[in-house]
Amino acid sequence: MQGVSRRVLFAIVLGTLLNPLNSSMIAVALVTLHHEFNVDLGGSTWLISGFYLAGAVAQPLMGRIADIFGARRVFLGGLSVACVVAFLAPLSPSFGWLVAARVVQAFATSTAYPSGLGMIRAASGGRNLPGQALATMSVAASMSAALGPTVGGLILSVAGWQGIFLINVPITALGIVLGLRWLPASPPSDTASAGVAALDVPGVLLFAATLTSLLAGLLSLGSTESWVLLAGVPFLALLLVVQELRAASPFFDLRLLAANPVLIAVFMQFAAVTFVFYTFFFGLPIWLEEIRGFDARAAGLLILPVTGLGVVATPIAAALITRRGTRSALVIGSIVLFAGSALLLTFGPSTPLVGLIAVAIVLGVPNGFNNMGLQAALYEAAPPARFSWAGGQFQTFRYVGAILSSTLLAAAFRQRATTEGLHAMALLLVVVSIVLVIASSVTHRAPSRPRPTVA
Repeated sequence: MQGVSRRVLFAIVLGTLLNPLNSSMIAVALVTLHHEFNVDLGGSTWLISGFYLAGAVAQPLMGRIADIFGARRVFLGGLSVACVVAFLAPLSPSFGWLVAARVVQAFATSTAYPSGLGMIRAASGGRNLPGQALATMSVAASMSAALGPTVGGLILSVAGWQGIFLINVPITALGIVLGLRWLPASPPSDTASAGVAALDVPGVLLFAATLTSLLAGLLSLGSTESWVLLAGVPFLALLLVVQELRAASPFFDLRLLAANPVLIAVFMQFAAVTFVFYTFFFGLPIWLEEIRGFDARAAGLLILPVTGLGVVATPIAAALITRRGTRSALVIGSIVLFAGSALLLTFGPSTPLVGLIAVAIVLGVPNGFNNMGLQAALYEAAPPARFSWAGGQFQTFRYVGAILSSTLLAAAFRQRATTEGLHAMALLLVVVSIVLVIASSVTHRAPSRPRPTVA
């Protein structure tokens, strides 16, 4: 693998799989924790929501810190904190402490992806697009998120809910050892000597407040607290804009984004792709269980092609990008996403099993093409000095898409799952997919600078 050695890539991937794994693995333990800590079932979901909110803020923050202090240092520091949290979380004396541990875990594991991207770019010299490395990261993240509930269920049956945290200890310990041995030293940064002063702390705090108010408002949509949170978003956003336009080295660099519309398009497209994916990934099992009468295990098997085909499609997309560029992969992914979303409109109580499986297969293909295509587009569009920050911001938009999808699911299946609700969601997904086809065709028509060759 030209540019990025297999040892370096393995060490990076071992760290990057922790965040998606922990974001999904906890799902199977919610009922157990609801009884263990005597909290209502709805309240137990804060173990997921808190992780999402913290991760959305942490990804770009950790990316910016990696840009300033060095990707390797931040990567290893995050793994070290994640290891300590994994050991201490099972000792939590109350549910509040456990939620706090999940928040810290989200911050710690959020260091890996943006700093890992920075190290991959440094290893490839920024000249060649490291297609195989990006594909490997994408496959690992998809598989760890998809297998999280299965792995969590096995651990839960053997070691209880504590095991879901403790499994991180050997993984992070191995990651630290391999990282110390294999990862390249961080090159000196022009801003490292300025330390925290280069971080734009007011910008970080305002960005965190704005994003948290927006996402928490969406998560609790319909409640009084939701409207209070959402009402404060415009005011906080205005303060953020004023601060970032005045800052010498802004955290949320508005001028950089204004001068780089392709980067904005990549972020927005990733949020839209994630929104569509999570809507059918979580919505279909609910419909299959409530309307078609499948048990949870059968519903999980029926949705498996969605993740399985995504893994298979990723290296195919990487090869296509090698020959034709990112635009081709994104257009194909968006078109197939449109087709799969449209096919959901045909689902009903009498749809044959083979039809359900066929649509799941169709929906699995665009996941690989879109994720790989957008990662490659990010690599092309992000400026080198802010590359880790851009990688973190990229992941923030994944959380935005995921939370928007949960809001849609709550609205469509408010009382119970229905075929009409599934069709209403599918219709919106069709519209979003059409927008993605247009955006992929137009935005990535011609890169702002010569496209790097693919390694």
